[in-house]
Parts: sequence; C-alpha cells; structure tokens
Amino acid sequence: MIPVVIGVAILIFSILYFVPGDPAHIILGNDATPELLEEVRGQLGLSDPYIIRLGKFLKETFIDFELGKSWFVGTSVTSEIMMRFPRTIILAVFSVTASAIIGVPLGVTAAVNQNKLPDRICMFLSVLFFCIPTFWLAIMLVILFSVKLGWLPAYGIGGIQYYVIPCLAIMSEGFAMLARQTRSSMLEVIRSDYIATVRSQGFSQREIIYDYALPNALMPVITVLGSRFAHALGGTIIIETVFSIPGLGLYMNTAIARRDYPIIQGCVVLLSIVFCLIMLLVDILYVVVDPRVKGQFVSSKRKRRVSP
Repeated sequence: MIPVVIGVAILIFSILYFVPGDPAHIILGNDATPELLEEVRGQLGLSDPYIIRLGKFLKETFIDFELGKSWFVGTSVTSEIMMRFPRTIILAVFSVTASAIIGVPLGVTAAVNQNKLPDRICMFLSVLFFCIPTFWLAIMLVILFSVKLGWLPAYGIGGIQYYVIPCLAIMSEGFAMLARQTRSSMLEVIRSDYIATVRSQGFSQREIIYDYALPNALMPVITVLGSRFAHALGGTIIIETVFSIPGLGLYMNTAIARRDYPIIQGCVVLLSIVFCLIMLLVDILYVVVDPRVKGQFVSSKRKRRVSP
C-alpha cells in the first residue's frame, strides 16, 4: 500500500506541475503586474525547481500530515476534506449497499433460470442500466421525483431524503455489473461436480443455491463490490456537482476549475489511500468467505516454520 500511495502522490504532483498555464496568473487575473506575479510565485513556491517542490510536497503530506492551504480561499485543505469526506462516504456506502441488495439477487435469479424469461429480463435490465450515463439518469430522476412528483429535494444537503436520488443515480451502473458478475459466477458453480452430489442427496433447490452455491460464488462478487465502492467515491465528483452536495467530489471539481493544486493533490492522495484500504478489506473478506484461502495461508506459514 505504501509504494502505491507514494506513487500516486508523485504522479498527481507531476501531472499538475507539467500542466500548461501559470497558477499565479490565474489567481491574480489578467491585470496583474509582472512584479506582483513574481511575488505570488515566490509565496506559493512556484519558482522552485521540480525536484524541490516535489520533496516539499511529499514531506508535508507523509511526514507532517499537512495537505497545505487553498490558493484561492486560504483555508486548510485537511480540515475541509475531513468536513466534506463523510458526506461522500455516505453516498458511496448507500449506493454500493443498494447495488448489492438488488444486483446479487438478480444475478442469482438469472443463473437459476438460465435462458428462460426471468434470465432475459434480468440481463436486459442490467445491460440497460449499465449503458445509461449516470449524469443523465440523475437529471431524469430529479425531473421525475422532484419537479413532477415533489417527493424528494432536487439539490443540497440535509436529512436522509437528500441522499435518495444521488444514491439511485450512482447505484444504477453498480447493480447492473453485480448482476452480470453474480450470474456468471453462479453458473460456473452450479455446473460443478459437488453441486450435482448435493442434488443427489435430496437437498431442496433453495438449500442448494443459498447454502452451497452462493457462498462459493461470492469471491468474484466481493472483488466487484470493492472496485464498485472505489468507483463510487470517484463517481461522486459528477453526482455531487449535479446535486450541489458539499462533499469531496464537489470540492475537488471546483478546485479543478480554479486550478487550486493543493486541493486536487490532497483529494487524490486521500482517495488513493481509501482505495488501498478497500482492496485490503477485500483480501480479508476472501478469508472470511472462503476457508480454502485461510487454509492455504496457514499451510504456507507452517511450511516456512518447519523449513531449515
């Protein structure tokens, strides 16, 4: 995890460093004098060479745990991220949870009824929602539930009702992907020899599917869930902008428009850390779901102990 996060930090800093344009000129506007521009560059450290600026950035981020201050507003990037990040996490958790609740049962239904009407309906819905752009669906949901029906607020932040439409928009692509992955995994497990053995012992269809087949089909589904959660965190940049939710996505999108580099760098580094933690959690869940993974780890550990 450490090399990945450091690599992401170096990459985002290098990209922003080599982007054409002068941040000092953007901050001061077109009427700024050359003397004033040079003074601002010195204050922001923009006049230093690449390697010196990179070293300062890495030291402040990973040793001092300080992400700097916004060039335009002057507020601490760390405090702003900590204030906004919980709203983004809520969006991601709710949307991924809803995707799993809808997508996994759809995939199981499609696998059990392969090439039948339920299978075709489930796969049609998954392909349909996978192809619909998230921002377009978000606008359509606002028109339906806010403008036409007046059931839910169209933008802003407040109670739980403010998260319903954004979560629906984010989860549309996620549940479609989960449904297809669950169907594929379930079909592979259902065709295996041990499922035929279980059937021959007289177990009911429900017991075969949910007690034997589904637990063994969850490994790739967990991987997709982890990647979907990370993708949901990144996808909130568009959704939070559409719904004016003051979360990490809107904060980062505004910073990109202004070229407020400390905010962009801080948000990207934080997202990379969260993504690595999610992938670590997925690896741990492998052991919980499939005892064979734990058995392989324990076996390899014992071999290392007995080896001379």
